[in-house]
Amino acid sequence: MRINNKKLILTARFVVFVVIIALTNFGITGCTYTSNNLDEIDYKPQLGSDWEVSSPEEQNIATDLIAQLYLNAEKVETINSLLVIKNGKLIAEKYFHDGSIDLEQKTQSVTKSFTGALVGIAIDQGYIESVNQKMMDFFPELEDIITDPRKNDITIEHLLQMRAGYPWEESSAELFELLYTGFRPSNVAEIPLIRDPGSDFDYSNLSSHFLAIILARATESDLKDYAQENLFTPLGITVDEWTTDWEYYRIGHGEIYMTSREMAKLGVLYLNDGVYNGRQIVSADWVNDSLKTYTQDAWDYRVGRNFKDIGYGYQWWSARAGEHHYNLAWGHGGQQIAILDELDLVVVVSAHPHFAEHGGVGDSWKHEKENVNLVADFISSLPIN
Repeated sequence: MRINNKKLILTARFVVFVVIIALTNFGITGCTYTSNNLDEIDYKPQLGSDWEVSSPEEQNIATDLIAQLYLNAEKVETINSLLVIKNGKLIAEKYFHDGSIDLEQKTQSVTKSFTGALVGIAIDQGYIESVNQKMMDFFPELEDIITDPRKNDITIEHLLQMRAGYPWEESSAELFELLYTGFRPSNVAEIPLIRDPGSDFDYSNLSSHFLAIILARATESDLKDYAQENLFTPLGITVDEWTTDWEYYRIGHGEIYMTSREMAKLGVLYLNDGVYNGRQIVSADWVNDSLKTYTQDAWDYRVGRNFKDIGYGYQWWSARAGEHHYNLAWGHGGQQIAILDELDLVVVVSAHPHFAEHGGVGDSWKHEKENVNLVADFISSLPIN
């Protein structure tokens, strides 16, 4: 029997069309909202004593843009929370999947921005001379085993800017293993430099961890205790868990656990030039220096059409979304504290941390990009002041 292929194809297409119409009519496709009923999306903040709650209308930001942001967030597989703060007031908040208002989550490399703030506080208090002080001043026990004299030239500023010459840990299997088996102070001497200090940027968790060790040694304290007294408590944050390395120094590049509402407070602090609830916690000069861009094109991998011109400051990233320049604390999995100074806006995302999943392991980078692009796309949609 001869089969009419053309008729079969047309019949199959018709069947598929009918099935799609049926699924859509019965809501089975998973599309809960459309652009015509954005007003049905609930993002009203939960009441609490830690944040003054407001609304988009009261803070002069279009409700449809906020609603669209939360509509888009519902499509992101790994997002746990999404908060928007405008003019210091919480105007939108929602939790997804495993997230909740009380969840203290691993913040991943968002921790670096807290470490950077602590360096500024320690300088203000005189524990560290300045950003020009040498790294090796804090590792005298390693002086006799340093074989590369360039390490004597590394400054606090080089570490803050990730321009010390230490390599990106994902550049080799040995370094990647070290990232997850644990750093220790002796790595200062053991890990070879790949370039002259100050000459170029290399994303380096090790550099951020060296800052944490320096802070602990300079202040002669457990960094968690120092941070609680001088940064966390003034911000109304209580940190119960902050992982340590093999010699009990707090991890400077990651592994502070806190809630999304607590994360947002660092963003407000930096938007307000280091002031929170009327108290100067870190100097305005430090905030300004931290948010400058010292390295252009610091990230070579494409993230999304609205996440461009990616730069690096003092433990803070910078980017352009549409016509807006913004800064962000950025952690693996898509954790973010994004701050947009011109609109007095903070956006916070927490997501599945994908701990120890990098490179070709799972879909970690795919999910991280989805979370980063969620924020970048929203910022790009905002009007210019």
